[in-house]
Amino acid sequence: MDQYTHHRERLLTSSRPMPDFEVVGTQGPWLHRAGGTRIFDGSSGLLCTNVGQSSPKVYDRLKKQFFRYSFGGAAVVQPHIQTELMDRLCRAVGRPDDFVALTTCGTLGVEIAIGLARNITRVRDGKQRGDILTSTLSYHGMSALTLALAGNHARRPRHENALDLGPAYPAPYAPTHAHEGRGCDASCADEIAKEIDRRGAENTAAVLIEPVNGTTGGAFVPPDGYLQRVSKICRERNVLVIHDEVLTGLWRTGKPLASHHWDGCKPDMVILSKGLGAGYTAVGAVLVSPETAPWICHEDADPLPAMGTMATHPLMAAACLGVLDELEALDHAALRARGERLGQAMKSLNGVGPVQAVRGLGFLYGLEVTPGKLWPVMEAAEQRGVFFYPFTGAGEPRSEGLVVAPPLISTDEDINFLITALTDALEAV
Repeated sequence: MDQYTHHRERLLTSSRPMPDFEVVGTQGPWLHRAGGTRIFDGSSGLLCTNVGQSSPKVYDRLKKQFFRYSFGGAAVVQPHIQTELMDRLCRAVGRPDDFVALTTCGTLGVEIAIGLARNITRVRDGKQRGDILTSTLSYHGMSALTLALAGNHARRPRHENALDLGPAYPAPYAPTHAHEGRGCDASCADEIAKEIDRRGAENTAAVLIEPVNGTTGGAFVPPDGYLQRVSKICRERNVLVIHDEVLTGLWRTGKPLASHHWDGCKPDMVILSKGLGAGYTAVGAVLVSPETAPWICHEDADPLPAMGTMATHPLMAAACLGVLDELEALDHAALRARGERLGQAMKSLNGVGPVQAVRGLGFLYGLEVTPGKLWPVMEAAEQRGVFFYPFTGAGEPRSEGLVVAPPLISTDEDINFLITALTDALEAV
């Protein structure tokens, strides 16, 4: 065993049944490997490197802030750069008057949102409990609380360690909510109404939902009208709606927020993370509507949830501003057109080689493959110069597949390369 392998085995982190590769440099969506070859990032790292790597805009922002001050608690040092980020972010996603809580990752963003929702509904509505309802195909982070709440079968804790929590309603997708003779539609939201009424609206604080499914199941898109019906059901019962856009936010699906694909489903809170930090920094952001936020400051409200030593970190804010600089410099009409072309190409792969289903929109697609073929496809793709991220399957037996989600800065030539390499890999397998 060489020294690297020995040290690698001691590092308690994720692994895969394929060799890793050494990277000696990066340029946008490309990773340069030892030996002079390069490989295309087909899934934006772990679905986060939306603006690619080695961004001059991010570097300039970090360098400027580094020599100003690299740490300063926002309660002690005037948080100018943090408020600049708040304003830029809110305007970028079409929620210009929102209140914002900044923290260090998507998981903590979810936990902060849960704490705020419980506080708001207790003060505003006199809620007796603060139940948070999630779906059977949901994933909301890696803490003991968020894993116990959500429906990711591969990562859920054992029953005895699940804090008596679990998903509350079926996701509106066939693997977990099959219907005799038809698929899911907007009426599937009535499952949420039934669960709120079963528990009692006085005991339910919020519904926490991914507007477009992420990596549990692989980029399922809800039926038209579903999210609007969820919002209506929750409004009628004084239950908050929280959209987990950790993965889908900031143009990943072709629009600033995934919920923007449908009218009438604006949530009370939005959680962002991956596309905001873009792999340059760990960050989480909770956006709270101006109609809802004043209850946080009510005299009977509990103190704000603890957001962590590194929350509102000035270097974090600087990196995020650089990411927004990159995102706002994109030609968004061209971005949408490129996403549509990517989608057409992905959907044309349905039935090619081991591909059993394709779903998604914008720059986010899941390709479900025949059981047992995922890693051969991944290996064949890497041999052709592109790597992907696997998704956790759904249904029984569990499905498996890969996520196609290239960086948003990818050129037409980059997308052509990805499509050709993936097509060849699928045909080879």
